[in-house]
Amino acid sequence: MTALADATVSTLRREILSGSLPPGTKLAEAPVAKRLGVSRVPVREALVTLANEGLVQFKETGRSFVKTLSKSDFEELHAMRLLLEPAGARLAASNLGHHFKALQKNIHKTSTAKSVHEVTTLDLDFHELILTAAGNSRLLRSWRALRPELQLWLGGLHRERELLIHDVRPATVSAHSELLELLHSSSPAQCEARMQQHILGWRQWISEHLSPNAPPSSNPRTRTQKSRR
Repeated sequence: MTALADATVSTLRREILSGSLPPGTKLAEAPVAKRLGVSRVPVREALVTLANEGLVQFKETGRSFVKTLSKSDFEELHAMRLLLEPAGARLAASNLGHHFKALQKNIHKTSTAKSVHEVTTLDLDFHELILTAAGNSRLLRSWRALRPELQLWLGGLHRERELLIHDVRPATVSAHSELLELLHSSSPAQCEARMQQHILGWRQWISEHLSPNAPPSSNPRTRTQKSRR
């Protein structure tokens, strides 16, 4: 892939994950190319890359759109997190080493984050650091393959929560500080159990605050508008 295509991927990925391009947005090559000031070729390459990451979907007609995560997508992502992350926490508890300072730094950066999108990115960085500390390359590789869709899902959920109760940044800092303290001082089994609870906590929050028949939307304005009808 050319440097221009790489830059186009980065721009579109950031716009999708920040919610600037909400789910269902049509990504026609010509208008996107004109807006970004590039030709259609790097846009075409970028859309294929983003489709492989799970952020863009192509219809049978060949038209591309920002992916809308379905309820089944959420269930699959949730199940994979439950498989990978508690196991990663168990392994990381006995192998934290120099990763402890990196996790501390991540929490500090989260506490001063200026946007929900930044909190979401740092949130997943935190979890990736734990899986890196686990020292299992296949575990880490499996999680990284999920990260783009996880960020699409979590970013939407964070924006929903921020609209409802305005606590995304402090809640993330608090939860991650507790996890780090456990990783530093508790047994591997305790860390595994707490990570499982941490992930299950989002399902509980969704069941209490959002429609049980729909996954979190990456475009909270749409849900807010619907709720007022």
